[in-house]
Amino acid sequence: MQVKMQFGVCTGIENAETARTAGFAFIEPTVRSLHSGKDFTVIQAAYAAAGLPTPTFNVFVPGELKITGPAVDMAKLQAYVAESLGRVKSVGGELVVFGSGGARNIPDGFDRDTAWQQLIDFLQMVAVEADKTGISITIEPLNRKESNVINSVAEGVALAQAVARPSIRVLADLYHMQEENEALATVVENAPWLAHVHVADSGRLAPGTGSYPYPEFFGHLKSTGYAGRIAVECKWQDFEEEAGAAVAFLRKTWDNVENGEL
Repeated sequence: MQVKMQFGVCTGIENAETARTAGFAFIEPTVRSLHSGKDFTVIQAAYAAAGLPTPTFNVFVPGELKITGPAVDMAKLQAYVAESLGRVKSVGGELVVFGSGGARNIPDGFDRDTAWQQLIDFLQMVAVEADKTGISITIEPLNRKESNVINSVAEGVALAQAVARPSIRVLADLYHMQEENEALATVVENAPWLAHVHVADSGRLAPGTGSYPYPEFFGHLKSTGYAGRIAVECKWQDFEEEAGAAVAFLRKTWDNVENGEL
């Protein structure tokens, strides 16, 4: 059975109308946007009026809330996670991306095995809170320029396996995979763990403007029966001007792969 892929974009709700006009099916805002300091009922009303659904969220944990190292405060982390996931759920969120390089980066000189256990402990706590809301968490591998831990899909899967909770899954980001020269076939090898995908193009610019191997990448995803969503996370030169072409490129490439035309 063919999967009608949903393409979305990582942006704030202030860009929802532009995203909808361009053809995106959803937007992926930040969890931090739900902690803007405004009365939360005002934030909820803004999300309700946005015009596009917000099933996925990123920028989960602020950099000042450390997950690894000697300054971890699990009680503070748990309070933040519980409040955040409740807010995500209340505005229609179903999945939260755990990238949060600033929070998870291992301090210089800190024991890596201890830090790895801290990541496991954190995600096991997150899973308990996520299970209360039905939200899934996806571990996002980041390239080594952005994080010194969890730099590949395989490493993300190893962490998810260690956590061993159904709500903890893994994300594949084409940009980070290309930066790390990670084999595209890793999405096939780790397909059972894959719950979300991010894409960009060369230089982290808009899809269709560079040389990333989209047909091959989409072919691997399609071969696994991937039924999650795909969100663009890139640096836009002009969102309003570029968005429509990016959606059209993604849709055409996916459809061509689906129809065996590439």
